[in-house]
Amino acid sequence: MFFDPVPTEQEPSPSRPELPPWSAPPSLEAGAVLAVERVVARSANVVVLLPTIRVFGTGCMLEVEIVSRQGDLSSGDWWYMQMAGAPFGQAVGRGSTPDSLLRLGVRFADGSKATTIEPARGRAGSLDEPPAGPVLSWSPTGSGMRGGEFGFRHFGLWLWPLPPAESFEFAVEWPLGGIELTIAELDGAAIASAAARSAHYWPEPP
Repeated sequence: MFFDPVPTEQEPSPSRPELPPWSAPPSLEAGAVLAVERVVARSANVVVLLPTIRVFGTGCMLEVEIVSRQGDLSSGDWWYMQMAGAPFGQAVGRGSTPDSLLRLGVRFADGSKATTIEPARGRAGSLDEPPAGPVLSWSPTGSGMRGGEFGFRHFGLWLWPLPPAESFEFAVEWPLGGIELTIAELDGAAIASAAARSAHYWPEPP
Protein backbone atom coordinates (compact mmCIF):
# COMPACT_ATOMS: atom_id res chain seq x y z
CA MET A 1 0.00 0.00 0.00
CA PHE A 2 1.43 3.35 -1.05
CA PHE A 3 -0.92 5.68 0.90
CA ASP A 4 -1.66 4.89 4.51
CA PRO A 5 -5.32 5.04 5.64
CA VAL A 6 -6.49 8.36 6.95
CA PRO A 7 -6.30 8.32 10.77
CA THR A 8 -9.69 8.10 12.45
CA GLU A 9 -8.71 10.72 15.01
CA GLN A 10 -6.59 13.70 14.21
CA GLU A 11 -5.11 16.36 16.39
CA PRO A 12 -7.15 19.53 16.02
CA SER A 13 -5.46 22.21 13.96
CA PRO A 14 -4.36 25.16 16.06
CA SER A 15 -6.66 28.13 15.56
CA ARG A 16 -5.21 31.19 13.91
CA PRO A 17 -4.91 34.13 16.28
CA GLU A 18 -7.25 37.07 15.83
CA LEU A 19 -5.56 40.03 14.21
CA PRO A 20 -5.13 42.98 16.56
CA PRO A 21 -7.85 45.64 16.18
CA TRP A 22 -5.43 48.19 14.74
CA SER A 23 -4.61 45.83 11.84
CA ALA A 24 -8.04 44.78 10.52
CA PRO A 25 -11.79 44.86 11.18
CA PRO A 26 -13.23 42.36 13.69
CA SER A 27 -13.66 39.09 11.81
CA LEU A 28 -17.17 38.31 13.14
CA GLU A 29 -18.60 41.82 12.88
CA ALA A 30 -20.62 42.80 9.81
CA GLY A 31 -20.15 46.55 10.04
CA ALA A 32 -22.61 49.28 9.04
CA VAL A 33 -22.40 50.93 5.63
CA LEU A 34 -22.32 54.72 5.56
CA ALA A 35 -22.89 56.30 2.13
CA VAL A 36 -20.46 59.12 1.36
CA GLU A 37 -20.54 59.33 -2.46
CA ARG A 38 -17.76 61.90 -2.70
CA VAL A 39 -15.40 62.74 -5.55
CA VAL A 40 -12.36 63.56 -3.45
CA ALA A 41 -9.99 64.62 -6.24
CA ARG A 42 -9.87 64.77 -10.04
CA SER A 43 -7.18 65.39 -12.65
CA ALA A 44 -7.08 65.03 -16.44
CA ASN A 45 -6.47 61.29 -16.13
CA VAL A 46 -7.44 60.25 -12.59
CA VAL A 47 -10.50 60.46 -10.33
CA VAL A 48 -10.35 59.49 -6.64
CA LEU A 49 -13.72 58.62 -5.09
CA LEU A 50 -14.92 57.70 -1.60
CA PRO A 51 -18.28 55.96 -2.20
CA THR A 52 -18.81 54.42 1.24
CA ILE A 53 -17.35 53.92 4.70
CA ARG A 54 -17.95 50.58 6.43
CA VAL A 55 -18.03 51.22 10.16
CA PHE A 56 -17.23 48.72 12.91
CA GLY A 57 -17.11 48.99 16.66
CA THR A 58 -13.33 49.37 16.72
CA GLY A 59 -12.64 51.36 13.56
CA CYS A 60 -13.85 52.01 10.04
CA MET A 61 -12.93 50.99 6.49
CA LEU A 62 -12.72 53.86 4.01
CA GLU A 63 -13.63 52.21 0.69
CA VAL A 64 -11.72 54.09 -1.99
CA GLU A 65 -12.03 53.86 -5.77
CA ILE A 66 -9.52 55.18 -8.29
CA VAL A 67 -10.63 55.42 -11.91
CA SER A 68 -8.09 56.39 -14.55
CA ARG A 69 -7.97 56.88 -18.30
CA GLN A 70 -5.15 56.89 -20.80
CA GLY A 71 -6.17 60.10 -22.54
CA ASP A 72 -3.10 61.60 -24.23
CA LEU A 73 -0.62 59.51 -22.23
CA SER A 74 1.76 57.28 -24.15
CA SER A 75 1.34 53.52 -23.77
CA GLY A 76 4.44 53.38 -21.58
CA ASP A 77 3.36 56.23 -19.29
CA TRP A 78 -0.15 54.78 -19.07
CA TRP A 79 1.15 51.36 -18.05
CA TYR A 80 3.52 52.88 -15.50
CA MET A 81 0.67 54.87 -13.94
CA GLN A 82 -1.41 51.71 -13.63
CA MET A 83 1.39 49.89 -11.86
CA ALA A 84 2.18 52.86 -9.60
CA GLY A 85 -1.46 53.08 -8.55
CA ALA A 86 -0.98 50.02 -6.35
CA PRO A 87 1.10 51.64 -3.60
CA PHE A 88 0.85 48.84 -1.04
CA GLY A 89 4.07 46.92 -1.19
CA GLN A 90 6.10 49.77 -2.67
CA ALA A 91 9.36 50.35 -0.91
CA VAL A 92 9.72 53.83 0.52
CA GLY A 93 13.22 54.80 1.51
CA ARG A 94 13.94 56.91 4.56
CA GLY A 95 13.24 60.54 3.70
CA SER A 96 11.98 59.55 0.24
CA THR A 97 8.49 60.20 -1.11
CA PRO A 98 8.55 59.51 -4.86
CA ASP A 99 6.05 61.23 -7.16
CA SER A 100 4.78 57.80 -8.20
CA LEU A 101 3.57 57.05 -4.66
CA LEU A 102 -0.16 57.46 -4.05
CA ARG A 103 -0.56 59.10 -0.62
CA LEU A 104 -3.69 59.18 1.48
CA GLY A 105 -4.25 60.24 5.06
CA VAL A 106 -6.58 61.55 7.73
CA ARG A 107 -6.12 64.39 10.21
CA PHE A 108 -8.30 65.01 13.25
CA ALA A 109 -9.26 68.34 14.82
CA ASP A 110 -6.62 67.94 17.56
CA GLY A 111 -3.88 67.72 14.91
CA SER A 112 -3.23 63.97 15.17
CA LYS A 113 -3.03 62.23 11.84
CA ALA A 114 -2.35 58.93 10.10
CA THR A 115 -1.19 58.33 6.53
CA THR A 116 -0.63 55.38 4.24
CA ILE A 117 3.11 55.98 4.03
CA GLU A 118 3.66 55.70 7.79
CA PRO A 119 3.37 51.87 8.11
CA ALA A 120 6.21 51.52 5.62
CA ARG A 121 8.31 53.61 7.98
CA GLY A 122 7.60 51.36 10.94
CA ARG A 123 4.95 53.46 12.66
CA ALA A 124 2.14 50.88 12.72
CA GLY A 125 3.27 49.25 15.97
CA SER A 126 3.70 45.53 16.55
CA LEU A 127 1.16 42.73 16.84
CA ASP A 128 1.50 42.81 20.63
CA GLU A 129 1.58 46.49 21.47
CA PRO A 130 -0.97 48.98 20.13
CA PRO A 131 0.50 51.99 18.34
CA ALA A 132 0.54 55.33 20.09
CA GLY A 133 -1.77 57.10 17.66
CA PRO A 134 -4.27 56.49 14.87
CA VAL A 135 -3.33 54.02 12.13
CA LEU A 136 -4.38 53.99 8.47
CA SER A 137 -3.50 50.75 6.71
CA TRP A 138 -4.09 49.32 3.24
CA SER A 139 -6.59 46.55 2.55
CA PRO A 140 -6.38 45.76 -1.19
CA THR A 141 -9.50 44.28 -2.79
CA GLY A 142 -9.39 44.43 -6.58
CA SER A 143 -8.43 46.20 -9.78
CA GLY A 144 -8.78 45.85 -13.53
CA MET A 145 -8.92 47.48 -16.92
CA ARG A 146 -11.99 48.66 -18.81
CA GLY A 147 -11.62 48.50 -22.56
CA GLY A 148 -7.85 48.93 -22.41
CA GLU A 149 -8.02 52.73 -22.03
CA PHE A 150 -9.61 52.87 -18.59
CA GLY A 151 -8.36 51.53 -15.27
CA PHE A 152 -10.27 50.78 -12.09
CA ARG A 153 -8.88 50.09 -8.64
CA HIS A 154 -10.83 49.51 -5.43
CA PHE A 155 -9.27 49.14 -2.00
CA GLY A 156 -10.01 49.73 1.65
CA LEU A 157 -8.22 51.92 4.16
CA TRP A 158 -8.62 50.59 7.69
CA LEU A 159 -8.72 53.50 10.14
CA TRP A 160 -8.16 52.62 13.79
CA PRO A 161 -9.51 53.60 16.23
CA LEU A 162 -12.83 55.23 15.36
CA PRO A 163 -12.38 58.94 14.66
CA PRO A 164 -13.77 61.47 17.12
CA ALA A 165 -17.43 62.40 16.63
CA GLU A 166 -16.57 65.62 14.83
CA SER A 167 -15.45 66.68 11.38
CA PHE A 168 -12.01 65.52 10.25
CA GLU A 169 -9.91 65.71 7.08
CA PHE A 170 -9.29 63.06 4.43
CA ALA A 171 -6.35 63.93 2.18
CA VAL A 172 -5.06 62.54 -1.11
CA GLU A 173 -1.99 63.44 -3.17
CA TRP A 174 -0.56 61.68 -6.23
CA PRO A 175 1.81 63.78 -8.35
CA LEU A 176 2.19 61.08 -11.01
CA GLY A 177 -1.59 61.02 -11.52
CA GLY A 178 -1.81 64.81 -11.62
CA ILE A 179 -3.48 64.96 -8.19
CA GLU A 180 -2.22 67.83 -6.06
CA LEU A 181 -2.79 67.76 -2.32
CA THR A 182 -6.58 67.74 -1.93
CA ILE A 183 -8.49 67.63 1.35
CA ALA A 184 -12.11 66.59 1.86
CA GLU A 185 -14.03 66.95 5.12
CA LEU A 186 -15.67 63.83 6.57
CA ASP A 187 -18.36 63.61 9.25
CA GLY A 188 -17.02 61.89 12.35
CA ALA A 189 -20.41 62.16 14.09
CA ALA A 190 -22.07 60.15 11.30
CA ILE A 191 -19.35 57.51 11.60
CA ALA A 192 -19.88 57.26 15.37
CA SER A 193 -23.62 56.85 14.80
CA ALA A 194 -23.02 54.09 12.24
CA ALA A 195 -20.71 52.25 14.67
CA ALA A 196 -23.67 51.83 17.02
CA ARG A 197 -25.53 49.99 14.23
CA SER A 198 -22.77 47.49 13.48
CA ALA A 199 -23.90 43.95 14.32
CA HIS A 200 -22.24 40.54 14.53
CA TYR A 201 -22.81 37.80 11.97
CA TRP A 202 -23.92 35.47 14.76
CA PRO A 203 -25.44 36.53 18.12
CA GLU A 204 -22.95 36.80 20.90
CA PRO A 205 -23.12 33.96 23.45
CA PRO A 206 -24.72 34.91 26.75
